[in-house]
Amino acid sequence: MSLTSIGMISSYTGLQPYPVDWLWQQSPKPFGQWGNIQIAAADPTPDYLLLYQFDFPHPPKPLSWKDRLRGRKPQPVQAIDDALFRGVPKSRRMALLREPPLDEVVKFNVWNYDQGRQHCDYVSGPDDAAPMPDYMPAIWYVDVSFRELETMQPPVKTRTCSWITSGINRTANHRKRLAFLQQLSHSQLDCDYYGRDLPDYIQASGRLNNKWHAMSPYFYNLAIENYADNPWYVSEKLWDSLLSWCLPIYYGGSAADKLLPPGSFLRLPSMDEKGLAYIQEMTATPDAWYAAQDAIAEARQIILHKLNLLNWLSEYVEKQR
Repeated sequence: MSLTSIGMISSYTGLQPYPVDWLWQQSPKPFGQWGNIQIAAADPTPDYLLLYQFDFPHPPKPLSWKDRLRGRKPQPVQAIDDALFRGVPKSRRMALLREPPLDEVVKFNVWNYDQGRQHCDYVSGPDDAAPMPDYMPAIWYVDVSFRELETMQPPVKTRTCSWITSGINRTANHRKRLAFLQQLSHSQLDCDYYGRDLPDYIQASGRLNNKWHAMSPYFYNLAIENYADNPWYVSEKLWDSLLSWCLPIYYGGSAADKLLPPGSFLRLPSMDEKGLAYIQEMTATPDAWYAAQDAIAEARQIILHKLNLLNWLSEYVEKQR
């Protein structure tokens, strides 16, 4: 049986132009093959097309009363060029939104869902407002081959705890996370910080090309989501941590409890003094990590084989046959 090719378009600037090898590292086979499909982001004539966090042209802002008095007409919404879809019919287009429904972007997400319904057969996102609310299929950012991740034993752990984050402060949730980061930095917590654009008050180790380098040597990793207020949203922060054989100290919604085995992560109760005390208690010794090794091993296989976006795409295509 020939493989079904799946192209991809996205609004993420880091995925433009579309890399030919996008997600190939998430398959044990060459060229992004998984089951009955082959992910081929840049394929000019794919069988299916994945709209991966694709932002449809947004309607222009309403005219001010001054503009209306001057007789200015509202601008029409920019039309979608059908060439964007590479000849793939609507029945074979899938739109997956992966960004959380933060208060600041809810209206924009709803617009994307509405537009997605017009242009795609399947539209989903980690949000009750989505046509098909669902968890995000897993992608990860540890640059290690699938086969190595699948078969490796726990690497040697030499450091206590790490947190890979950023200085982004666009939303209230980002600012809450930064406030907790500042709180941790003023404590005696044994934690190393990595990431881009971090505030000057952090003794940061710098930005990374491969998260593996800042996770695999650590017993614990802080995996703190930008959003924790619905039962759908969980991101690569948790997958990266577990695939690196860390025991995540996780702050997020309830999705993780439904997707992963009990004991495979610790749940941070809050981002405040109580949360800080919890991290200090859990990281005082590596005992919790040793106790969780079997659960971490099980979670890693679930991420690799079940939650994997390539597996999701393969199952979706199979259902269409």
